[in-house]
Amino acid sequence: MRILSTILLVSAAAGAAALAQGMPTPFTVAESGRGYSALKDAVAAIGNGKGTILIAPGTYAQCAVQQGGDVAFRAQAPGSVILDGVPCEGKAALVLRGRSSSIDGIIFQNLRVPDGNGAGIRLESGNLTVTNSLFRNSEQGILSGDAPGNSVTIDKSTFRHLGRCDRDLDCAHGIYIGRYGSLKVTRSRFDQGDGGHYLKTRTARVTITGNSFDDSHGHLTNYMIDLSNGASGEISGNEMVQGRDKDNHSAFITVAPEGREHDSSGLSITGNSASFVPGLQRGSSFVANFTADPVKIGANRLAGGIKVTDRR
Repeated sequence: MRILSTILLVSAAAGAAALAQGMPTPFTVAESGRGYSALKDAVAAIGNGKGTILIAPGTYAQCAVQQGGDVAFRAQAPGSVILDGVPCEGKAALVLRGRSSSIDGIIFQNLRVPDGNGAGIRLESGNLTVTNSLFRNSEQGILSGDAPGNSVTIDKSTFRHLGRCDRDLDCAHGIYIGRYGSLKVTRSRFDQGDGGHYLKTRTARVTITGNSFDDSHGHLTNYMIDLSNGASGEISGNEMVQGRDKDNHSAFITVAPEGREHDSSGLSITGNSASFVPGLQRGSSFVANFTADPVKIGANRLAGGIKVTDRR
């Protein structure tokens, strides 16, 4: 998809690793102009206030915890900053529990922890906005707790080689958002999943539009979109391709498979496409509805073998 320009992040970051070497203060708080050698110190300097951390190109074996305030983490050049393999609190490269957080142009990779939930971002409170970022080769991309009064917005980002369902632990997913008020995911790409769902959410309202879910090279994956407890909102303009290597190929989208908490009669699913990889013939449902709510399923382009919906 042309809109998914974030795949260019990979090439933009190719030479970034060496640039961090010998750079004593790569993390600059824009408002004060003061530089820091450790990301955690730049976050601490903002504290419960409001500020933007500008990050110089490079690969950093660092992590940080935001305890409060409104903090923006921004790569000086999109795709030139990598947070590589170091989780804080046994959770994620960035653990966020402030009023709000925004992430722009950062690559998160190689995050693994003993409980199987190693993430680029662990969101515990506050609003979150993510743009132009890449999450790869980790157990989860973004994982959140519950905050019904807050929102998550993700745009122009890529989620690659994420998820797992091994070691007798609960599955991990590309994105897992808990009981937040709303989730908006636009113009983003999900591919090469390693287990679990590509996008799982318990939010009451969703806007999932203009994305690509490419499972062609997925491994033991499940659903493209899992609305675990139902939701209202819109799922439209998405392209979905189901691969061969599935743990569960029975549906592309599910509504409330883990119990109905939200009314889904206000959910509209229209203008999407769903297909199988070339040469694959099997049966599946585009929308598996585990409730009696009359989900509004409009015109979607479905390949042969995919039925529009079934009640489970």
